[in-house]
Amino acid sequence: MPNATPDTDPQAARPKRVLVVGAGAVGSLLGALLGTAGYDVTLIRIFEPNSERPITLIRPDGSRTAVPVHRLTKTDDASDPDLIVVAVKMPALREALAPTLRWPGVPTLTVENGIGAETTATEVRPHAPEIAASLTSPARLVSQDEVQWMGKGGIALSAANATAEPLMAALVSDFGRAGMRASVQTSAPSMKWSKLLANLIANATGAILDMDAGEIYRDRRLYEIERRQLLEALAVMRAMGLRPVSLPGGPVPWLALGVRLPAWLGRPILSRVVKGSRAGKSPSLRIHVTSAPADGPSPEPTEVAWMNGAVAMAGDRLGIATPVNARLATLVDEVAADPVRRAWFRGHPERLCAEVTGR
Repeated sequence: MPNATPDTDPQAARPKRVLVVGAGAVGSLLGALLGTAGYDVTLIRIFEPNSERPITLIRPDGSRTAVPVHRLTKTDDASDPDLIVVAVKMPALREALAPTLRWPGVPTLTVENGIGAETTATEVRPHAPEIAASLTSPARLVSQDEVQWMGKGGIALSAANATAEPLMAALVSDFGRAGMRASVQTSAPSMKWSKLLANLIANATGAILDMDAGEIYRDRRLYEIERRQLLEALAVMRAMGLRPVSLPGGPVPWLALGVRLPAWLGRPILSRVVKGSRAGKSPSLRIHVTSAPADGPSPEPTEVAWMNGAVAMAGDRLGIATPVNARLATLVDEVAADPVRRAWFRGHPERLCAEVTGR
């Protein structure tokens, strides 16, 4: 049978459809960007009823674009997509992927923080092209109808399996047309571990102490904890044969170099870097912990098991000591679960230092 022509091919008669599962800040940003590049966008938002209300994309320069979208509460109600973007928290990933098995061969893009999203997606969707993504641009939902792209950065993409490799160039081009810097990385593990290094900065410590990155890096004691967690992560990467790679807006190899400098030299440099690295947005773990009820536990588990916990788990498997990451992972979950423990640590660096160093 001859190949279908553009006039007879049904795929050529309509725009590409993207289904965004988990349309919080990150999912809404990616969906809105792809919408400006010509995609037909469906956002799965379990917290609001079905509607056809557009979403407004607020760019870093303040300009606003209304993007047509379909808003659905259930994945089962979506039309057949050409791309599935999954942007949920790691503890919810497997459950979020399950309804997408209606389309077993549709390419899947996972943009979760931490380590392990691609493994989970491949387990649930073994026949789909799997695209790993690392977003370095902060985003926030201003309202249910507005998503703000908050600063510099971009998105790095990598084929997590061979069937995804032919898709990379077109997807990078689509994000580029939407105005976001995009790049292709040849190694998905190197990309995800490099993003993890950036995510670790003032994340667990900020969540435990309820302090921002600038305060943490100005404190010599806290800087030493930060430095040790990053050096442990770098040692694990080295044992796995991975190297830090640059991401759009994220010169991770320079971060690794700075961490390896003597503390008296590296701390002033990194303090200036981290102060403005997230455009004023708190790291994810701190947002999670501080959003818990004042007198009760966080209603949902944190992602620390896929961040500091992933470093500790890999270190244990490889015979690399990771005591700081292991202790930070435990403490984040403790303060998320226990309001008394949370209040005891808040604003007290000396208490965290004692817990981590034993002094």
